[in-house]
Order: sequence, then structure tokens, then C-alpha cells
Amino acid sequence: MPKLLFIKASPRTSASRSVAVAQAYLAALRSKTGDLIVDELDLWAENLPQFDGDRANAKLAIITQQAHSASQKTAWDEVTAIANRFIAADRYLFAIPMWNGGIPYRLKQYIDIIHQPGLMFGLDPAKGYFGLLQNKKATLVLTSGAFSRSAASPAFGIDHQSTYMRAWLNQAGVTEIDEIRYQPTLLTADPEGDFAMAKAAAAAKG
Repeated sequence: MPKLLFIKASPRTSASRSVAVAQAYLAALRSKTGDLIVDELDLWAENLPQFDGDRANAKLAIITQQAHSASQKTAWDEVTAIANRFIAADRYLFAIPMWNGGIPYRLKQYIDIIHQPGLMFGLDPAKGYFGLLQNKKATLVLTSGAFSRSAASPAFGIDHQSTYMRAWLNQAGVTEIDEIRYQPTLLTADPEGDFAMAKAAAAAKG
């Protein structure tokens, strides 16, 4: 049975527009894929560890093929457990509001925890990075208050949101990526009408 990991990067719970649009997409997808298993990950409710010195040193030890110390092994086992939840999914659905042109720091922290050598990528000294994930698909639900691709940039913002997510996923080996954009959410003549249209459009893609 296919497994989807639904990652919520907004702290606004039921008020989040990105989560609501993603939920509309997911509801439609579930109706078409009856055996779909959904694992929901609310990054703001999750107890994410700091990527501290032990974890950074453990990562470097993996890259340089050195043995872990006892404290590094404990830290790395925790990282591996969090990463394996991501790796186990066949599909990913991200609800991502734009924060200061980029992604919320909680999502960046999560990525910094799970994106590790030997788990999600490898490094060839001659050829560079290569992804270890295969046959995965990601859907990015992207919202922003003022930015849109049709608005003047940088006056109304710069898109480091989708560009960062695509670059990271590509490095991990996920190349099948689609986007659902509801932008802007604020600078529009009919915010509620556009919100309803965004959810309907997301459902049509599900």
C-alpha cells in the first residue's frame, strides 16, 4: 500500500491557508487511492532535536568513514530514526508558507536533521552529491502573503521557497515534484473567494 507523509510547516493550525489547501488536495487523492496510508507530521508539535555538536560531528564521521564515539552514536541513532520516517514514505505532501522569502525555520531544522550521508545522499569526491531516494514523488503546497510569480520582484518578495525545496529534494533523489501555489493570499481583491478557488484547484489535482 502506498504511504504518504504529510508535512505541515505552518504553526497556524486550523488558520493555516497552506495546510487547508494541502488538505483539499489530500482529500481528493484519498478518494482516488483507497489504500493510501497517510502519516501526518506537524513540525510544530514534533519534538525535533537540535542539530548540535555531537550530531554534526557524527555526520562528519560518516562522510570521512570514521567510527562514532558513544555520544555520537546515541545522537546519530536519533537522527536515523527521524530520517527513516521520511525515507519510509512513497509520496510527500508539504504545506509551506513563505517566511521572509524562504521556508519556516522549523522546516529547515527538520531538513537539517534528516538530510544525512548514507541515509538520503552520498558524496562522490569526483562527481559530487547523489541522491539515495528512488521512485518518490513530492507535492509542494506553497503560499505567500504578497509574493506571486506575476508580481514585481524583489518589491513583493523573492522566491527562495520553491527553489530551496526543489534543490534539496533533487539532491536527495526526488525529481518528480509538482507544485500547488496559492499566491498571494493577502494582496488580492477577494481573499476569501481566491482561497476557495485555491482549494478547489488543489482538489482537482488530487
